Formats: sequence, C-alpha cells, structure tokens
Amino acid sequence: MIQSTSFTLDNGLRVVHHADTSTAKVALDLLYNVGARDESPQLTGLAHLFEHLMFGGSENVKDFDRELELAGARNNAWTSSDYTNFYIVVPAVNVETAFWVESDRMLALSLSDKALDVQRNVVVEEFKQTVLNQPYGEVGALLRSLIYKKHPYRWQTIGLTPGHVLAATGDDVRRFFHSHYAPNNAVLAVSGNISLEHTRELAEKWFGSIPPREIATRNYSPEPEITQPRLLTVQGNVPAPLVSIAYLMSGCKDPLFPAADILTDILAGDRSSRFHKELIMKGDLFAEADASVAGTEEPGFLLIDALLTDSADKAVDSALERINAQIKRIVVAPPAAEELERAVNKFESRFILSTNSYLKIAEKLAMAEMQGDNINDILPRYKALTPEDIHLAARQIFVPARACTLIYKPT
Repeated sequence: MIQSTSFTLDNGLRVVHHADTSTAKVALDLLYNVGARDESPQLTGLAHLFEHLMFGGSENVKDFDRELELAGARNNAWTSSDYTNFYIVVPAVNVETAFWVESDRMLALSLSDKALDVQRNVVVEEFKQTVLNQPYGEVGALLRSLIYKKHPYRWQTIGLTPGHVLAATGDDVRRFFHSHYAPNNAVLAVSGNISLEHTRELAEKWFGSIPPREIATRNYSPEPEITQPRLLTVQGNVPAPLVSIAYLMSGCKDPLFPAADILTDILAGDRSSRFHKELIMKGDLFAEADASVAGTEEPGFLLIDALLTDSADKAVDSALERINAQIKRIVVAPPAAEELERAVNKFESRFILSTNSYLKIAEKLAMAEMQGDNINDILPRYKALTPEDIHLAARQIFVPARACTLIYKPT
C-alpha cells in the first residue's frame, strides 16, 4: 500500500505527496495534460519542442540546469501523445531550489526567438537521427497513418515532418505555451524525505501565485471504426523484413485494458509465451516476435511485431499465417489458468519494481492523479483477472476486419 495525500491549490494545481524517510532526497514530478494530440495537423511536434524549450531558462532562472547542478540535483523529461512530464531529483536539504526553478518556468518561460531557434535546430536533428536516418525509423509513422485517419494519434510525438517545427513562429509557440502549460492543467507529485506540511508550504509559496490560464479545448473528432483490413507494403534500408499487425482498441481507462495488457504477455511476454514457443522455437523464419498495447488515454491499439529471416513473398505470407493462427487460438478458447497466473505474476513483479523508489512512486502518483485513478487499485485489478476476461478481450480486439498490417521489406 502506497500512502499518499492530495490537495489542490486555489489556482487549480493538484499536488500529491508521499513521504519516504529512507532516502535523503526528494523527487518532484510535474505532469502536464498536454501532448501531441493537442497539436494542429499543420503544426505537429510542438509538445515535443516544449520538452526542450522548458530547459532553456525562464525570467528568474536564466540557466535551469546550472541552478540544479549547484543544488546537487538531476532532471529530465518525456513527451507522449497525451502528456508531457518533467522531473527533478534533489537532496532534501535543497528541495526548495527544485520548487523555485520548476515554478518559474511554468510562470514565465523564456520564449525568445534565440531560444526558439536553438531548440528548433535540436529537434530537427533529433528527427533526422531517430526517424530519417535510423533503420525502421519510419515504422512508427507508417503504422499510425495506417491505423488513424482522423484522430491526432495519427502522428508521433516528434511530429509529421521537421518542417512543421521549422515553420512555427514565435507567436505559435507562445500561444501553445499559454494555452496548455498552466497550474490548472497539471499535477505535481512530491515524493521522498519531505513532510506533507513542508510540501504544502513550498507548493503555496512557489506555485500558489501563478494565475490559472484558459486551456485550449480539444475539438478533434473520434477515430471512425475500421470496417475492412488495411495493408501497406514498403521497402527501406533495413537489415531484415518486419511484419507489424495493429488492432484498434480502447484506451487505458477502459475496464478492458488490464485484460488486453495481460493478453499481450500471454502471447509474447517471455520464453514461456506462445509466440516464443510456437513461432520462434519452431523453425527458423521468426527472429523476434512481440506483442504490446499502446496504453494511450483515448482509443489506442494492440500491436504485434515480428522480425523475419526471409523477405521472400512466400515467407512473409507464411509468417502472417502462423501469427494469425496464434491469434485465432486465443480467440477460440481462453488461456489456461496457469498461463494467466504466470503472466499476472510477472506483471506484479514489474509493478513492484516500478514502485521501489521515491522517483518511480512520484511518476506513478502523478499519472494516477491525472487519470482519476488510485495507484493502490492497479495491481488488484490485474490480480482479479480470469481466463474468461482474457478471452473476452481477445474476441473484442482481434477482429479480422480491423487488422492493419504493415510489411516492411529490405530494399
């Protein structure tokens, strides 16, 4: 049981506190309810750009990293389709420095043309390295464009093209900041060797005076139902053929999600999984075979990936047949109780390991608060799953008419 206390400042900032006196440090995790889904189709990549801009200094903190280094702290960030997250780990004696610098960039981030030019170039180079010049780098973009036709999930967090970030004006960037990065659109989780009273005092002192802002309304349309299979075959400079099959499914808040998550572990969780025993170990066609869920807030997808050893059409067709045979098997009959127990036990181990530090707890508390969840309810939901729950998830997700298949062959 993870003990925590939540409170909300007058400006709308939600704060979650967890005390851990076994450490001499404190973690601050600030989660903003903004991600790639909040971008315009003509200006994608802005949320990811802000992940970089937020380290460029603010009105009273000209050198963000320098101030944290002097305090003995470390920090980092990540962006997803749904959220943007910033965290700082700092010695407890210097925790006020973390509150100061984090609040100042929420209040008055430096958005000068010079700062924008510097970070814009950084993001463009990252796009080149991770998408354009990386084997399989464009697979994510190809898959999303195959699955989604209307919803902003159709582009990755890094954006559709580096041209969008290059085209963004100072006004575009400032407008995006002021309509999303605000106390009433964020959760601050504080975990470590700090009392609830001190947390409340510092939150009020540094964040309490930041005014709330008008948050931009999400006005995009839901993704239409997929009614017939989609297939895309491409060639690229890759060492081996890749087959990816995606099925649109509900988001992470849906009651079906835990069953879908465990379903992928039964299929491809480890060496005892079905894919390993039936695809990889039987014959030499499959080099790798995996299954995962996107875990997005709005309807995401269950993804099956397989690296093959042979790019001939006949080999690819055989691989698809064997994958579909495993899908049909789980659709026709529920898994054995032993399979489910093994998968749930592995999830429990991962979950416990993911909450074994004050930083990990801060991250999970922030996400749970943002999604209206209770961190202590997550594991019981998984442990309550039955073979029939997994069978139901398989039947609802693995509908042949909704299969989106990407075949990526070496040139």
